[in-house]
Amino acid sequence: MNLQELLADIHSLEEDLLAFERKFGVRSETFFTAYISGEEPENEGWVLDFGEWASVYRTWLARQADYRNEVQRLQRNEISLIGLIHEAT
Repeated sequence: MNLQELLADIHSLEEDLLAFERKFGVRSETFFTAYISGEEPENEGWVLDFGEWASVYRTWLARQADYRNEVQRLQRNEISLIGLIHEAT
């Protein structure tokens, strides 16, 4: 994925994360820490939401890492911020 695709994917995932955060009233990183520690949802109806939320958060983390790696790769080739912007458009 190029920078523009990565950024678009990150923004889309962030919209999904915001929807979960608004629904459940906690930040995604707070939720995810509890989720991977094995906390179970108190409401049976939340099981699917929690699974999807965790999946979206994992994907968001991966895309963030991909974005950072791509920026670092481009900057090793001495591309400036302006160069990154041109690369993305």
